[in-house]
Amino acid sequence: MPRNKILKTVVLLSLGVIVVRLFFIQIIEHDSWVAKADEQHTILETLTARRGEIYMMDKGEPTAVVLNQTTYQIVIDPTVTIKEDAEKVLEEYAKKYQVVNLDEIYDTEGLRYSIIAKNIPREVAEKVAESGIPAIWLKRTNQRVYPEGELASGLLGFVNAEGKGQYGVEGSLNTLLAGKDGLLKTTADVNKVALSIGNDNIKIPAEDGKNVVLSVDRGLEKGIEELAVKAIEDTVATNASVLVMDPNTSKVIAMANLPNYDPNNYTSVEDASLFVNYTLEVPYEPASICKSFTYSAALNEGVMTPDTTYFNNHAEVVDGWTIENASKHDFLYGSIDMRTALYWSLNTGSIYALKLLGGDASSINQQGREKLFDYYYNKFRLGQITGIELYEAEGYIPDPNEGWGRDSTYANMTFGQNLSITMLQTATAFSAVVNGGTYRTPTIVEGIYENGELKKGTDVEITEEQILSEETSSTMRDLLIHNRDYLVRAGIDKPGYAVGGKSGTAQVVKDGTYDDTFAELIGSYIGFVGPEGELPKYVIMVKMWGEGRSVGSDDALGLFGNVSNYIINYFKIKPKE
Repeated sequence: MPRNKILKTVVLLSLGVIVVRLFFIQIIEHDSWVAKADEQHTILETLTARRGEIYMMDKGEPTAVVLNQTTYQIVIDPTVTIKEDAEKVLEEYAKKYQVVNLDEIYDTEGLRYSIIAKNIPREVAEKVAESGIPAIWLKRTNQRVYPEGELASGLLGFVNAEGKGQYGVEGSLNTLLAGKDGLLKTTADVNKVALSIGNDNIKIPAEDGKNVVLSVDRGLEKGIEELAVKAIEDTVATNASVLVMDPNTSKVIAMANLPNYDPNNYTSVEDASLFVNYTLEVPYEPASICKSFTYSAALNEGVMTPDTTYFNNHAEVVDGWTIENASKHDFLYGSIDMRTALYWSLNTGSIYALKLLGGDASSINQQGREKLFDYYYNKFRLGQITGIELYEAEGYIPDPNEGWGRDSTYANMTFGQNLSITMLQTATAFSAVVNGGTYRTPTIVEGIYENGELKKGTDVEITEEQILSEETSSTMRDLLIHNRDYLVRAGIDKPGYAVGGKSGTAQVVKDGTYDDTFAELIGSYIGFVGPEGELPKYVIMVKMWGEGRSVGSDDALGLFGNVSNYIINYFKIKPKE
């Protein structure tokens, strides 16, 4: 066959193949190729919601303690961006902000969108933009900033690298703070610049998070934390927690946990326990503080008065167990009244109150146990979550009619052992004891801050119930003030002020039993402060402890005294004239 015929045949066959292929592309595979073309010219991007900021009150005015700082991300499309260009940008401008391995990005088949650097400051982003390197995009984002450093870190928590709140307010109110991301889908040119054409364009705007205002007072929180640090330095304790509430509203005014950490650098924290809010996440035995609740129950039931007497022999045997008083002075032996028993924090006194609740002054019985359970669990709501806006633990109040050694269990409960409750539960119940007898659900959210205006309110369902008579509450205030007569050394009993309280020194359970060596103790103190003749202005609870450390209630009392004085001066509480 002549050469020109062979060439002609080859050309005709090639044209035939092309025609067939074009037919398949344009007719048979038309939809598939259109989709691929659209994919090359379509932007599909998440519109990130702006995270709400966090405020505290500062003597009545909201002040920001958690902010957002504008930062940028470097974004590439591995199918368009030249790998060497991406490497150059990172090497010259943003190496320390790099978050991915470029080799893995370019080895991943079908990947169209990748963030290769995060949290780039504006000045670095400007240099990247001015470099003129093609197919490199900058996306504006927000970085969480804590301008107050360590202040209230155990309360506030932090935002992790994925933008999710962790611990504290950041974690528990994450949904409210985070808002809701939006979506952008639009046609783009070869440089990924959005065009205003396309029938399938979608834009769902982001819903920014809410700015949350806490009822915590910033100045008070700062002052209390400084006092707590000093208390740790001056005692054997390694940790301290302080909770301050308004007993008439159950609003939390301060919530301190020491030592703190810097949420701006949370990744450098080696001890995860620093993230824990001990005031409401860790139940414990507050010891003799609970005598306030036992006495309130017996007074409210009308089975006891402060002048009721019993025979104190320094110990009580229940279910074969000997329960002793810490104070065994000779002058306390014999017939004493309940006022004296509380003054010296005698365990035999609170056990006697339990007997009276059962209607039998000689023994503990089912009726007494059930009465005490009703007050502890149902009225004071100990051992169950309070409903505050934050993460919290439940704790535990034993059933009055189940288990072995029920009488001894409940005898120990009268002085705060064999149960587990949080500081928040304790302070909320104590507020009811001294505020006239009303239990109120505690809150820490003051409201939402929008357009420079505070909109007060919380989503918490508020419980408000009269659980004690006003007479019982008044009597308890007098008893708690009387408790402080011998505590003038703490320096907080100022003329014109009413200051009352109750201490608690708790043994620690080791290997399933109480450590009778007292090598480790937890010291607590709870009390109130306000002008004489008025309902208390503030309830203050202090807890101090340390692993392997014997921390007593006197240590907690010292910090309580300093906090009380600070509150009087800070809020300029005027004494009774």
